[in-house]
Amino acid sequence: MSYLEKINDIYTQLGQGKAMDAFDQYYHTDCDMVLEDGEVVSGKEQNREREIEFFSSVEDFHGLEIKSITSNEENATTAVECVMDVTFKDGNRMLIEQVATQKWEGDHIVKERFYGTQQG
Repeated sequence: MSYLEKINDIYTQLGQGKAMDAFDQYYHTDCDMVLEDGEVVSGKEQNREREIEFFSSVEDFHGLEIKSITSNEENATTAVECVMDVTFKDGNRMLIEQVATQKWEGDHIVKERFYGTQQG
């Protein structure tokens, strides 16, 4: 499976409400995630907790639009530009515009960095 096929599968699962299944399948035990504010979250368990916290705050997921998705197979990197439309449990509806880059080792993401904006 190419890196492009893998990242497409992750975002297909995300759109189907299976984000944690994709996380468990594709993220390395020692993965780092760099959040929009530059904070680095290290380790799969810590990132799993952060992901669960985010998805637990969502009341309704209205959709996911992939604007662009690409890979550099030789360098084991992928990048995705997307827009998520969510309503949080506090009633606030937001469009989350995000670019995410991923560095892969074999079948697993070892580093992911997010760049994004939120529009309420």
